[in-house]
This record gives sequence, C-alpha cells and structure tokens, in this order.
Amino acid sequence: MIAVFLGNTSVLLALILIPLIYPEALPRQFTTLPQPCCTFLKPQPKPTVQTARPNTEMHDGVISAPPRIPTGIFVPAGPEPKLEVTIAIWEPPAETLGGLRFGKPTAPVVRPEPRAPIRVSTTVEEGLLIRKTIPIYPAIAKAAGIEGTVRLAATISRNGTIENLRVTGGPAMLQQAALDAVKTWLYRPYLLDGQPVEVETTVDVIFTLSR
Repeated sequence: MIAVFLGNTSVLLALILIPLIYPEALPRQFTTLPQPCCTFLKPQPKPTVQTARPNTEMHDGVISAPPRIPTGIFVPAGPEPKLEVTIAIWEPPAETLGGLRFGKPTAPVVRPEPRAPIRVSTTVEEGLLIRKTIPIYPAIAKAAGIEGTVRLAATISRNGTIENLRVTGGPAMLQQAALDAVKTWLYRPYLLDGQPVEVETTVDVIFTLSR
C-alpha cells in the first residue's frame, strides 16, 4: 500500500510540475489564453480647432502676391475690403499783393450765344412793336386804283431794330413805300432765357383805298 501511495503521489506531482516547468508540452488549446470579454476604449484626444484665415490677397490695405502659382480660380466667399485712398488737394488762398490777386480765380459764367436768328411768328412780333410808321400811299398806285398787301421778310436785331429787310410778295407799285416805312419800325428785344436774341419774322403791310 505504501508503494502504491508513493507511486500515485509521484505521478500527480509529475502531472502538476511538468506543465509549470515545460508549458510547451501541453496541447495548444490549453496554452491559448482566453480573450477578455470586454475591450476598454482608450480616450481619444480632442481635435485641435484651427480658425481658417480669410483667403484674401489684401492685408492691411496692401495687395501682396501669392506665395505660389494657384492651381484653380479663386472665388472669394465675400466682398473684398474696400481700399480707401485719400487724395489731398491744396489750393492757395486768394491773397492780394501789390495790387495783384493770387489764388484760384472765380470763373465767370459765360452764356453761349445762338449763332442763327430764331424764327418767330408775325403775331408775336406785332405784340413787341413799340414804334410803327404808317406807309405813304404812292400817288401813281392810288391813281391806278391798286391796293393789296406787301409781305416783307426781316431780321430784328437784339436792339429791336430792323435789319436785312426784303420783299417776298405784293404789288410792285406798293413795295417801295412798304420798305421805306417798315425799316423805321422799332421792336422790344426778344428774350430767350433772359437774354436778347436776333429773330426772323415776316411783316405784312396792307394798302387799302378808302371808298
């Protein structure tokens, strides 16, 4: 019995000590450690937030060249900042020295004058007539019983006097009498924008025999 006990004890010790001393002797399924049931996640570091700088080529009012050749077309997200440019203008003060006036002179207002006379109707000019000479009826025309209307074309100057008087129609015996009378007529100046101007008009001189 003692021998059997010692034999069993030596076998148990061998079974216990051999795996501890030589673990390679055990089968693979006994040497593989079991995987943990739960995996603990390591805390991830927080990403660093970087503030995007505005993609512009103007800094402090100065336009700078890009550091490299761009590969695409730059489309700004918003309007570019306005470049304020101040231009200083100096004008010398108006001073008088020895009777001479220095400084910026005041430009006089010059109104352009019309080059050609303005066409005005006979009715309008009759309202501006201030002196009218009655024509003398020619004796030869009166004896011949000739009557009618002599039409004259005239230019009225800025002073209201008759210029460039000419006959445009009417009995021949009455034309000279009409010219002699009308050339002495006087008108008030015709005003355009407050300025007197020359006008073109027609004058009708009527000759009538009293019955």
